[in-house]
Amino acid sequence: MTSPPTGTHVGQPHLVSLVLQSKKALQHGEQLCSKANTLTNASAHCALDVLALGAKVKWISEAVLEQLKLAASVAKSIEHKRAQLDKQIREWDTTRSQRTTALDTILEGLGTQLVPPDFHQTSSDSSLFGSQHSLDRPTGVIDPNQSPSATVRENPFERKARKKDVDRTKWKTLRDFVDESAVEEVLDALESDRTRLDDVMSTTYDYPETLSTAVSCIRDALPTSSAPSPVELLLVAQEKTTTDMAKHLESLASHYEQMASALHDSEAGVSPTEEEMQAMNRDTNELPSIMVELEHDVNYIQEAHEKLSLATAAAQEQLDTSRNTLDDLDELGDIMSDMLQKQQDVETDCEDLLEGLQQRLLVVEDLHHRFVQFQASFNKLLIEIARRRQYREAVEKIVEGMMAQLEAMTEEERQVRGDFNSEHGAHIPTDICLCIENPPTRWEVVPWAGDTREVLPEIDSDILTQVREKLAGGEGALPGSDSV
Repeated sequence: MTSPPTGTHVGQPHLVSLVLQSKKALQHGEQLCSKANTLTNASAHCALDVLALGAKVKWISEAVLEQLKLAASVAKSIEHKRAQLDKQIREWDTTRSQRTTALDTILEGLGTQLVPPDFHQTSSDSSLFGSQHSLDRPTGVIDPNQSPSATVRENPFERKARKKDVDRTKWKTLRDFVDESAVEEVLDALESDRTRLDDVMSTTYDYPETLSTAVSCIRDALPTSSAPSPVELLLVAQEKTTTDMAKHLESLASHYEQMASALHDSEAGVSPTEEEMQAMNRDTNELPSIMVELEHDVNYIQEAHEKLSLATAAAQEQLDTSRNTLDDLDELGDIMSDMLQKQQDVETDCEDLLEGLQQRLLVVEDLHHRFVQFQASFNKLLIEIARRRQYREAVEKIVEGMMAQLEAMTEEERQVRGDFNSEHGAHIPTDICLCIENPPTRWEVVPWAGDTREVLPEIDSDILTQVREKLAGGEGALPGSDSV
C-alpha cells in the first residue's frame, strides 16, 4: 500500500475545514448584509418622512409667525389708540384743573368780599340787584304836601347806619348770594362723567398685554430652530458603511470560491502547495476580524435607523404640536376680532364722553365768567352808590340853601308888609285893595310828583377804599360788556 500524496492525505481534511469556515463566514456575511440592506431601505423611508414632516412643520411655523406678526401689530395698534385717548384725557384733565381752580379762586374771592347789610336788608323780597323800596313807604311815593324840611331830613337808612351792628363777622359775603348747590351739581356731574370715562377705558386696559402674552406663548410653542437635520449625514454614513460591507462580502465570496476551487482541485488529485496552504490558512484566520467589522457595521446601521426613527417620531410630534398651535392661532384670531370691535366701541364711547365733558367744562367756564362779572359789577356798584351819594348830598345842599334863602326872604317880606300896614293901614278904607293885608306866599321844595326821595345803602369808607384799589390795579374789573 502506497502512502497518499502530501497535501492530499494529510491536508485534505484541513482544507475541508477551511472551506466550511469560509462558507459559514460567507453565509453569515450575506445575512448581515441582507439585514443591513433592509435597515438601509427602512432608514431611507424614515429619512423621507423626516424631511416631509419637517417641511410641513416649517411651512406651518412660517405661516404662524406671519400671523403672529399681524397679532403683534394689532396689539401695538390698540396700544397706540389707547395712548391717543390717554393723551386727550390728560389734556382734558389739565384744562379741567385750570377751570376748576379758576372757579375755586373766584368763589374764594367772593367769600372774602363783604356785602354791607343795607344792600340786602331793605325788604324781604329785595335782591342784590333788584328793587329796594323803603321799609317806611311800601308804595315808594312821598307825599308832595309834606313839610319842605322832609326833603332834607335824615333818611331811615342813615339812622339805621348809625345804629347798626359794627360786627362784620355777621355780614354776608358775595358768596352767600351764589347758588352753591347748583355749583356742586355741575362739579358732581363733571366728576361722574370723568369716572365713567375711566370705567370705559379700563375695559380694554389689558388688551395689549393680553395679546402680547398670547403671541409670546404661541411663539414659544413653535418648534425651536435646532441644528441642521442629521438625516443627510446619517444616510451618507450608511451608504459608506454598506459599501464597506459589500466589499467585505465580496472578499468573503472570493475567499470561499478560492477555497472551494482548491478543494475541487484537491479532490481531482491536484494538491495545493505548502505556500498556498499557508496563504489559505492566513486568509481563513482573518475571517473573524472581517465578521467583527460586519457586525460593527450592522450595529452602526441599526443605530442610524433608530436615530432616524426617533427623528421621524419627533417630527411627527412637532407636526402635531404645530397643528395644535394652528388651533390656538385660530382662537387668537377670534379673540383679536372681538378686541378690535370692543376697542372701536370704547373709542366711540370715549369720544362721546369727552365731547360731553368739554361741554361741561364750558359750563364751568361760564360759571367762572359769571362770578367774575358778578364781583366786578358789584365793585362797580359800590363805586356807583358812592357817586350817587355825592350827587344826592350836593342836591340836598342846594335844596337846603334854597330853603333857607326862601325862608329869609319870606320873613323879610312879612316884616316889610307889617310895617306898611301899621303905618298906612288905618288910613285906607277896608273895601279898598283887600289883598293888602295878605301875608307873603310861603314856598317849599319837594320831589317831583310821583318820584320818591332817593334812599341809598350805607358803605363804609374802608370798603370803598379797598374797591377803588382793586379797580385801579385791574382786579375785579368787568371782563366784558355783558352784565350779570
